[in-house]
Amino acid sequence: MHLAHLDENADDRHDEQHGAKRISVQNGTDHARNFAGRARENLAVLAAKGRYVKFAFVIHPTSLEDVVRYEPGAVGKGRPLIEKIMEWMPAYTAAHITGVRTPDGRETEGWFVAATYMPEQMLGLPRETVYAKILAAIQIGADLGAEIVGLGAFTGVVGDAGLTIAERSPIPVTTGNSLTISAGVASLLRGAHEMEIDVRGATAVVIGATGSIGSACVELLAPHVAEVVLVARNRTRLEKFAAELRARVSCELSVSTDVRASVPRGALVLTATTSTQELIEPSDLQTGAVVCELSLPHDVGRRVALERPDVLVTEGGNIRVPGTPRFARVRETGRDFDLGLPPQTALACMSETMVLALENRRANYTLGRGIDLEKVREIETLAARAGFELAGMRAFDAAITPERVAEIKTAARERRAPAVR
Repeated sequence: MHLAHLDENADDRHDEQHGAKRISVQNGTDHARNFAGRARENLAVLAAKGRYVKFAFVIHPTSLEDVVRYEPGAVGKGRPLIEKIMEWMPAYTAAHITGVRTPDGRETEGWFVAATYMPEQMLGLPRETVYAKILAAIQIGADLGAEIVGLGAFTGVVGDAGLTIAERSPIPVTTGNSLTISAGVASLLRGAHEMEIDVRGATAVVIGATGSIGSACVELLAPHVAEVVLVARNRTRLEKFAAELRARVSCELSVSTDVRASVPRGALVLTATTSTQELIEPSDLQTGAVVCELSLPHDVGRRVALERPDVLVTEGGNIRVPGTPRFARVRETGRDFDLGLPPQTALACMSETMVLALENRRANYTLGRGIDLEKVREIETLAARAGFELAGMRAFDAAITPERVAEIKTAARERRAPAVR
């Protein structure tokens, strides 16, 4: 099975030296060679025409902090007023992205277009109202010259996870979930490696296990661990998914609808939910656990960082973009758009959209609730070839340095040590 993976026996500590690890892909398969061959043919066509494919990506704020980053004028205003203003606001071009360049010289540019709803509004307003704003954002991108568009955060969740949007869109659509899945599993395994967890004997807990991202993560994690605990709200769907999966994996599988009871079982925890509330409390976590978050808004609150210094929490969907990318605000000339991430870093869903543009793909890609694992493997290959890398570990707006990892490991050892009487 192809999977972004880490060499567990490596001793060169590349992460500690460079702060990021290239998404590693098992090469040599026929389909990888075919993809590379098609890409070279596409590049020749584009070079002859002297042009390249551009992209758009639909964003929206997932928290009040995001609102302030998007619109500094929102500082000091209350949430009810902000939500009402955003409900009235039309979609608009937020940022222009330039400087994305692969090691072999391919380029793309694009735009972030804002569909101004909070997550609760995306889920609570009439579906057609939400669709209308998302489609207005896509039309702005198409008018700017984009030939493929990505759906960020809840714009790729609402309704049928992009299928209806794709039917109505003037340009092809992806949710970006395939590269998000790849990056999330790689991030969790990297965290386990850093914390010196023997994953072969470990239990992994996946919260949101029946969702489009969570279910694929379960299947990709299963070959690496001893047990996976599937957690979601609907027990019937959980039991059905587990029954189907048992025929394809060798690890133990169990199901639960109780997050608080399940999390303590896992040395590894991955969250992939659409919840708008924090789900994991400090007391829930096993000593020395690794938690990888793919959820926006986050499922793990800042109290975990304050009260559990023995636990490694990492954001799973951050990717280093090749070249010298710049995210420039459109309304305020000369100012950069603040994604809340380090320079040269984007979310995996954004990066998938960029990769597809670089590959001259003008067709729908990741859509709907069921994820095609072959597309996850394909986008791993394409992203790695284009120079996209797993970004350095990060959580709660701060980088996780090798020194910080050492502190977490020390705290875990001290917590495990028997109390001296």
